[in-house]
Amino acid sequence: MEVANEIMVRGIVVGVFQENCWVIGNRRTGEGICIDPGDQPEEILALARDLGVNIKLIANTHAHIDHVLGVRGVHSATGSKFYLHDQDLDLLRHGFASSAQRFGLDPSQPPPDPDAFLEDGDILEVAGLQLRVITTPGHTPGSVSFYTDGLLFSGDTLFRASIGRTDMPGGSFEQEMESIWNKLLVLPDETVVLPGHMDETQIAFEKKHNPFVLEWMFRKKVEAEG
Repeated sequence: MEVANEIMVRGIVVGVFQENCWVIGNRRTGEGICIDPGDQPEEILALARDLGVNIKLIANTHAHIDHVLGVRGVHSATGSKFYLHDQDLDLLRHGFASSAQRFGLDPSQPPPDPDAFLEDGDILEVAGLQLRVITTPGHTPGSVSFYTDGLLFSGDTLFRASIGRTDMPGGSFEQEMESIWNKLLVLPDETVVLPGHMDETQIAFEKKHNPFVLEWMFRKKVEAEG
């Protein structure tokens, strides 16, 4: 997928959880960002090579195991900086081993601590490419999304006709819906949404067809009418 003349985006489905990892890069400068390396770091690195970009930065939407299993491999191979919201640091440090044990995965390669923390409105930048950080808590306390050039990387906050689950520790349905309502649905209707699982969608589609959004919209209308 080409977003602008020089910007390329490619996704790869990795791991037993079928997580979408995204590599976005600048064709001219050869620098790129890896979003949510959830597993299979060698395949992610091969994808970056195929695009002709060097991964300079790892940006994670949250710290669930299906989004961080490949962080250490990509981080060590590229020397890239790893970014995460600090509200997910405890999940990163203490949730990995227990989740790996629960799902029968290898706990011996935990992700490193982040090199820096994300805040709402931050601009993540490599040569020729910028991502704006949008905090979207609810799926986890530190969930974020990333926006650039008409593309939204929504992690596990917003899916096609669905939303991320909120029944795990730290999750909040109310908080997630407020994040979607106040932070994501205000983006241009033509914004392409690239989620952490399943198929891409658009903001316009979600406004019209997402049952969670429609129910929340009705709730807001009732509240406004008193």
